[in-house]
Amino acid sequence: MMNSLDQAVDLGSPLDHAITQRDRDTLDMVRVAVQSKQVMLAFQPVVQALKPDQVAFHEGLIRILDDTGRIIPAQEFIDAVETQELGRVIDTLALEKGLEALAEEPSLRLSINMSARSIGYPRWNEVMKQGLQNDPTIGERLILEITERTAIVMPELVQVFMADLQQKGISFALDDFGAGYTAFRYLKDFYFDIMKIDGEFIKGIHANPDNQILTQALLSVARHFDMFTVVECVETLEDAEFLATLGVDCMQGYFFGAPTVRPWWRQEELRAQA
Repeated sequence: MMNSLDQAVDLGSPLDHAITQRDRDTLDMVRVAVQSKQVMLAFQPVVQALKPDQVAFHEGLIRILDDTGRIIPAQEFIDAVETQELGRVIDTLALEKGLEALAEEPSLRLSINMSARSIGYPRWNEVMKQGLQNDPTIGERLILEITERTAIVMPELVQVFMADLQQKGISFALDDFGAGYTAFRYLKDFYFDIMKIDGEFIKGIHANPDNQILTQALLSVARHFDMFTVVECVETLEDAEFLATLGVDCMQGYFFGAPTVRPWWRQEELRAQA
């Protein structure tokens, strides 16, 4: 016969049930949005550290629309879909939207996020193959961002995948570096072109000696492996000025521009529709 504690463990806590229900609701919302093609990219500039008025490239961040028309950022649903096939579909749609933007604007250089779990997903690979066939310049203007936490789950597969696409001109960024999954032993094998340092080290860095030391260490690692560096979540002038003195290559954050679904290269089209 179970006592009350055994029953509580067996049934799960109210918090467990709430989290499970929240994830179900999130999956349902994303599934509906994907089925109805209510998916878009928001574009955020990544600027040169020494010339912050010059944009090095943009990052295309996936967004979905819920049933009320509200734009939902990826951080609100990506954890729930990451290990599902729905996550692979989201990555494919992000790539499709990114290739459309690159086709629209020949001067654009764009980064798109993907999970290492999408490597080998047939539809994703088909979209990439078609995009490269349609426009040979797209490879040189496309950056694929792979999060550190998924890259180290299947390092050998990632290495082969990267080597193949780098031959076609595509660059790779190691996203959220230092976010808690760091495996330095893999860096010498991956050959990432860009290291994006996680924003948790960057917010308020001008007044945080610990984060200053940690960021300097990560920058040193990037330089050793000949990687271009981008720092995320730059939100104040003080942080931007301090980071420039550290020698970072590029900066990204709300101080330079929020993600927008109406980037400059679509303004004329939007005015025509008004």
